Amino acid sequence: MINTAPLILSPVHQQATSNAAAPAYRVDGKAVNYQTLSQHVISLSQQLAAQGLKAGDRLACISHNNPEQLTLYWACVDSGIVFCPISPRFAPQQIIELIHTHQYHNYWLEPEQAAELKQLLESQPNISGINVDLTLRSSGKAELIDPTRAVNAILTSGSSGTPKAAAHSLTNHIASAAGSGEQISLNANDSWLLSLPLFHIGGLAILNRCALAGACVVFEDKTQTLATQVVRDRVSHLSLVSAQLQQLLATGATDNNCLSQVKAMLLGGGAISGDLLAEVAKYGIKAYTSYGMTEMGSQITTGPALSDGSSGKTLSGRELKIVGNEIWVKGECLFLGYLAKDGFNLPLNDSGWFYTKDLGHLDANGNLCIDGRADNMFISGGENIQPEEIEAALKLHPLIADAIVFPEADTKFGHLPAAILKLANDSANQPSEAELTEFLADKIARFKRPRCYYPWPEVSSTGIKVVRKQVIEAVRVKV
Repeated sequence: MINTAPLILSPVHQQATSNAAAPAYRVDGKAVNYQTLSQHVISLSQQLAAQGLKAGDRLACISHNNPEQLTLYWACVDSGIVFCPISPRFAPQQIIELIHTHQYHNYWLEPEQAAELKQLLESQPNISGINVDLTLRSSGKAELIDPTRAVNAILTSGSSGTPKAAAHSLTNHIASAAGSGEQISLNANDSWLLSLPLFHIGGLAILNRCALAGACVVFEDKTQTLATQVVRDRVSHLSLVSAQLQQLLATGATDNNCLSQVKAMLLGGGAISGDLLAEVAKYGIKAYTSYGMTEMGSQITTGPALSDGSSGKTLSGRELKIVGNEIWVKGECLFLGYLAKDGFNLPLNDSGWFYTKDLGHLDANGNLCIDGRADNMFISGGENIQPEEIEAALKLHPLIADAIVFPEADTKFGHLPAAILKLANDSANQPSEAELTEFLADKIARFKRPRCYYPWPEVSSTGIKVVRKQVIEAVRVKV
């Protein structure tokens, strides 16, 4: 079948034509404009071609957020190469396994990576490293591109085994940005802090939104507090998870009203407590909560942050339906499929709907409320137990920052719920079982109350979300 999609100019080059002097990104307090970024991208595309990469090739990019990675992404968009970011927090052997599993035959490694990983990559057959020089510019003309071809592959969380690689087209990203803009306006005078990694769909979405709007991407400066950087770099938009928001509010961000310039704050990565939302509201910050997923290019629903934990209404370019408490989605944002040996694997039902494995319902106002994951549910004494319901109740306790509920084998009931608790920063002692039993008495049914509580283990994270499986396994090993 012949593709008849009209060719377009990449958003970066469009901005270089109409908005050349505007800052495309800011790093360490210094700005690089769209004209300069465009020239770097064209040069980098030429460098990739000179090293033998062509449209359809998969390029593993193992890096923390930096300008090189941003430029490399847009060069891949120009070249038709699939940009495949991998978290450098993964163990070296796991990175190798991911590269082989998803057939990434080329890789780029940021110079600061450990020698162990470099040596391991260099020893692998059928894998070639590339070298790029970001200082080079090209006065060449940008080429028109097919927006429907794959431009990236983002690894999923891998909650049920090896992470899958979800591929998106520029068309997917354009639709995602358009829907996001309905709730959270973004223009050429704005700056969005890149506080999420580019190997996460939330981070990549910031690059696309900003380029399409002509806004500025601001790289995090680890030498500054978040509050200080928000002021220095005139940040107008923030994407934060709960822990980042707590840090911002705890570092005196509001003492000098430094958040007065913030137009919008998109909160994600899990439930945001009512107390935290109340703190944000005191300072007049426009905060939004959202339900999204990698396979849908980030946001699916978005709305003003409410204490009831709802996630807003479905954005344009998306469709959402609930069948038997299960969430199904489709639309212009839906990914091309998971990377497979010869193309993509797109698991849809006969009507073109994608099953999210998330559970939810719509409230009286039409806002989506997430009830948990279908694959987390277990049965105790014949009763269905949804861990997220119990976790939400536990996190209402002032001393509990996070909780994970999981099944423990029991000879009488088959399984009984147990909980792993992460204490709030200023909490020295975990609440007793008796205290928690009393606390939960009017919040959840008796059979849902955990029978055992464990302290949060020391586990490393490769992304912005807590990996349930990893935390639970760490506790089970010690029991």
